[in-house]
Amino acid sequence: MFSGNARLGVHQLLLDEMTRGYNESRRLLSQLNRPLANQGICKSCLRALNRRYSTAAAEGVPNPELTLVSQQVPPVTTGTALNEAYQIQAGVVLSRPPLLTRDLHPFEKAFFFYQKRLNERLALPFTRYFYYQRDTPADIDWKKKIKERLTPARDIGVYNAYNKEGWNDEILVGATESEPEAIVDALVKDAQVESEEDGPAKKEKVEKPMPRITKADKAGDVRSLNRALSRTLYLVVTGSKGVWGFPSGVLEGKESLQRAAERLLVQAGGVNMNTWIVGHHPVGHHVHKFWMPKLLDEEKKTKLLGEKTFFMKARIMAGQANLKDNKLGLQDYKWLAKDELQRELHPSYWNSVKNMLVER
Repeated sequence: MFSGNARLGVHQLLLDEMTRGYNESRRLLSQLNRPLANQGICKSCLRALNRRYSTAAAEGVPNPELTLVSQQVPPVTTGTALNEAYQIQAGVVLSRPPLLTRDLHPFEKAFFFYQKRLNERLALPFTRYFYYQRDTPADIDWKKKIKERLTPARDIGVYNAYNKEGWNDEILVGATESEPEAIVDALVKDAQVESEEDGPAKKEKVEKPMPRITKADKAGDVRSLNRALSRTLYLVVTGSKGVWGFPSGVLEGKESLQRAAERLLVQAGGVNMNTWIVGHHPVGHHVHKFWMPKLLDEEKKTKLLGEKTFFMKARIMAGQANLKDNKLGLQDYKWLAKDELQRELHPSYWNSVKNMLVER
């Protein structure tokens, strides 16, 4: 049996040991509650500390906080991550180049017209007898026309470069003499010659040039290539979803982008188009991400995030698109200029392709 003092000493030793165990537990608890980034402890060391923490708690006074902290530490699990991939597609930017020069700005029209009148003032006088024999039908016709326009030039209106008003060669605001239509009418009128054969004199009819504005322009036919002759037109198509874009499709096997573009033009527009693929390298690309990734290959654990379309540049030289029996499920097509494409294409699609297109 222990005496009273001995029992008191033993109790004191037990109390000191329990206090040290509890303090050690509190210290470990404060470290575990801090973020891992602040502790700089890896997961393996954290599990070792957790074991030490549990041992210290078993030797000391049980504390319900120890169990709570142990449950908060998530177990380390290993899983197989899915491989992320995009589906590669080829697209074709098929264009028809401008067939006419661009329309002139009003300032340009006035400037070129002024240059013609200025040249008439600076040039030497016209000697008609060098070109026309006296009293011939051509000479008589020349005299009639020179009385009307007062100048040898046929496309500068009524103007005399050698009288006292010759300095006034600038065109007035609102005048139509510098308009292309007025110039064409003046040239056609001058080309008409009076003929006195088989009866009274009559003027021979002269064919006018074809107008810059075609019937397709007036009718708003966006499927016709005979429109917007001074602009570059691009072929866009749409399927059952009503989304407009350039013809595109998935690569087959190991074919190149150029081969895929040639195949897509035949599958989309038929064999009646005479086209030419410009170069072997794409001129741009567009990335379309799916709202929900698709599982492409379950065995290889491949997840399909979206589609990447690489566009090849092409020209049409003859023919027209024909969607009959096309293999891409297309339902309609249009030939549109750049500013018209912006109104038809999706904003994200437009941002990807706008720098590939020319302004006119």
